Amino acid sequence: MQPKEKPVDDAGKTWSGRFSEPVAELVKRYTASVDFDKRLAEFDIAASLAHARMLHAVGVLTAKDLADIERGMNAILGEIRQGMFTWSVDLEDVHLNIEKRLTDLVGNAGKRLHTGRSRNDQVATDIRLYLRRAVDEILALIHAFQKSLLDLAEHHVDTLMPGYTHLQVAQPVSFAHHLLAYYEMMKRDAARFADCRRRFNVLPLGAAALAGTDYPIDREGVARELGFDGVCENSLDAVSDRDFAIEFCACAALTMTHLSRLSEELILWMNPRFGFIALADRFCTGSSIMPQKKNPDVPELVRGKTGRVNGHLVALLTLMKGQPLAYNKDNQEDKEPLFDTVDTLTATLRIYADMVGGISVNKEAMRAALLEGYATATDLADYLVGKGLPFREAHEAVARAVRFAAEKGVDLTQLSVEQLRQFSKLIDTEAIGKLSLEGSVASRDHVGGTAPTQVRAALARARAWLAAR
Repeated sequence: MQPKEKPVDDAGKTWSGRFSEPVAELVKRYTASVDFDKRLAEFDIAASLAHARMLHAVGVLTAKDLADIERGMNAILGEIRQGMFTWSVDLEDVHLNIEKRLTDLVGNAGKRLHTGRSRNDQVATDIRLYLRRAVDEILALIHAFQKSLLDLAEHHVDTLMPGYTHLQVAQPVSFAHHLLAYYEMMKRDAARFADCRRRFNVLPLGAAALAGTDYPIDREGVARELGFDGVCENSLDAVSDRDFAIEFCACAALTMTHLSRLSEELILWMNPRFGFIALADRFCTGSSIMPQKKNPDVPELVRGKTGRVNGHLVALLTLMKGQPLAYNKDNQEDKEPLFDTVDTLTATLRIYADMVGGISVNKEAMRAALLEGYATATDLADYLVGKGLPFREAHEAVARAVRFAAEKGVDLTQLSVEQLRQFSKLIDTEAIGKLSLEGSVASRDHVGGTAPTQVRAALARARAWLAAR
């Protein structure tokens, strides 16, 4: 029986000599990743050039080989940036597409570039380079969003609104204080991304397929050239680790969750039953049938896209949970969730910074809502405690006063001293001042409180923190 004819290597496969028949077209399409991983091209070229320079420095590549590789890579980079590069599914991924083009341009020097490395450590390096740039952009966008929050907050330190628990009116707060809560969330988000970046900024290149290489490579030198803080210290872990992608997506999911919470509030506040704020028209849409509608589509989409990012996090966790060491083809599925998470989060932060700057505030509607919710009831209870009444008794007395006011359809501030005294003889004219909205807010005069003096101090600290970034 005659052996099957070996396939012609017309696609530039680096491994085709092992096989007796070509890969099926269906399999090519199913396993190819070039349609989405080509966004790694510039990072792949940067890592390849650093690898080539290292190979020359340790005597593996000649000076001519290095010069040819640098010349070819610069030409390829130009083609990619000009949209003139031809991507081929037959070549599977970004790495083989670039390598094949390099070989076409410079010949054998291109074939020597892959000495001492594997696509396993190559892709792990490229993704980290890509993600490092993405994190830097995200940090800048978070800071821009925080600045927009501060700009809006500075105009509304003395604007009072209901603070809610269970979506019921609880106590009066400064609107600026409310906005600063989201500033604090974003501050934690920024710290998480920065910490994530520090953790993944180590070089996998040099791990080769899984065991390292017998060439005299200088991993630390490559790490320095590419801006890594160090090298991965275990070759098996270096090529199989995707913790950094999962951790990034976890950070992104939490940031999107914070933005989704704010989105929910903006949607509620825009509703005429609240009427607290209005979004600029450029962030809203109308209805195809109801001419009066102004729909908060952007905040609604942020809520929806948060589920999408959360799903990517779960997808990556599920992807990795059953994989043995070291690299497996499953890991090709890490890129689309990761790339979409980056795209979704950066687009959301960018639009949010602009949208917050276009918010107009209805102070009167906020104040009216406060007057409907007995927001200073706790202040009256605290006043009675100050007069010597145990808190539980004070709580009960004020609760009865609130019920009385509700039956009359008025706020506590609209009850006379005589009416209030039927619930506690300790109430006098001084208590009326405790029921004012401004008095309630001003009394929370401690770090983290909603008193205007504290809110202004918090704004100053926030500005200083951003300026130091």
